[in-house]
Amino acid sequence: LDWLENRARLTPDSEAIIDAEQSKFWSFAELNDLCAATAKWLYKQGVRKGDRIALLSPNDISYFQLLGACGKIGAIFVPLNWRLSPSEIEYILKDCFPKLVGYESSFQEKINHQVFFRYRTFLVSQDQIEVNEKVRFQPDSIYEKDPLTIIYTGGTTGKPKGVVLSHQSILWNAINTIVSWNLTNEDRTLTYMPLFHTGGLNALSIPILMAGGTVIIGREFKPEKAVCYLNEYQCTNVLLVPTMYQMMIETDLFKENKFDSIKTFLSGGAPCPLEIYEAFKRKGLLFKEGYGLTEAGPNNFYIDPVDALQKMGSVGKPMMFNTIKLVKECGEEAGINEVGEILIKGKHSFEYYWKNEKATIDSVKDGWLHTGDLARKDEEGFYYIVGRKKDMIITGGENVYPLEVEHWIASHPLIEEVAVVGLPDKKWGEMVAAFIVVKGAVTSEELKNYCAQKLGKYKI
Repeated sequence: LDWLENRARLTPDSEAIIDAEQSKFWSFAELNDLCAATAKWLYKQGVRKGDRIALLSPNDISYFQLLGACGKIGAIFVPLNWRLSPSEIEYILKDCFPKLVGYESSFQEKINHQVFFRYRTFLVSQDQIEVNEKVRFQPDSIYEKDPLTIIYTGGTTGKPKGVVLSHQSILWNAINTIVSWNLTNEDRTLTYMPLFHTGGLNALSIPILMAGGTVIIGREFKPEKAVCYLNEYQCTNVLLVPTMYQMMIETDLFKENKFDSIKTFLSGGAPCPLEIYEAFKRKGLLFKEGYGLTEAGPNNFYIDPVDALQKMGSVGKPMMFNTIKLVKECGEEAGINEVGEILIKGKHSFEYYWKNEKATIDSVKDGWLHTGDLARKDEEGFYYIVGRKKDMIITGGENVYPLEVEHWIASHPLIEEVAVVGLPDKKWGEMVAAFIVVKGAVTSEELKNYCAQKLGKYKI
């Protein structure tokens, strides 16, 4: 199960992690030694299999340090979203009750909050973690289905749920990604996605490390710096959210650079506006979207960037080692271009929600993860995400998917941002309403006429 130790044996001197801001790097041998030393230190503190170790930190080597250390002991790594309020963090800590809470030095002030008084805290630093080599380190046996990390996700309603990803979940997401996306030891990615989310940790970082490639860690996203790092470190793949891409394409540096080393720009986390596709297309750069969720990987689809130009907005086809089907409300499988809920099955899927049996039963039925997301499949087998089940608008008995309307309105040259929702209506049950931020003078009537070029009347 300890793939990092095996990778360190195969390519000990290759660059594993680079801290972009500090210009510091760790080879695979150094990264594995750091994880092993931290595992021994944790063991000395009384940490055993099944204990939770939380972390409060910006993007930093400490994420890989503690994840690797927990993997060697059989402990469970719990990365904390530092953007949450103290009460939200308190809920998570009470839910998982960590044995120790690690923190990075710049978060000293946050860790001094009363929320953390009940817990043993420690500064995650190579200088702080002194290892007594005489420590007898004999962890319990570790199995594939044992939990490796709990990642808390807000979901759409209620309190955050702890998604339990096992050694198997993370391993098979990485294997699936490496094989389906053709990753190699020559791949290098810049990780600005938060490492407390599965997108930062599991979408590209761990798969590229497992393949023997290099992860460059970025902290606070600044578009000009991001462009510089992509070129300086000769990155081949990068995953960012649409907001980051929007900020990036507006910079002069983006317009001036050719990005010769980049094979693919990948967008995730939210539906991507078509204007971002167009910005990359004009520069002759390959750009595509992905789809995932904490409970499944998060990687589930692959699309060749060349196909992405022809199938704009598609997330592609299911990857090598997972199965996907679309199911309609009546329980039947959706046909070509029919909308259905995305159901996923594969070894990359999560094990259960931490201490939440009901939510687990509601989400996983007969081995299929019910995502609550809606999609359609075209004649050639390419999938398109159309929205969430709970977001669907029903007006006069007709189904309207907000994402479709949003995409079309956003393509108007004078629209900066748009969000489409359903509002109560006496006649139709619900009416389709768009909240719009404009770049210039445009009237409601002009926008309705623009929508009529593409959308049915009941969608406007």
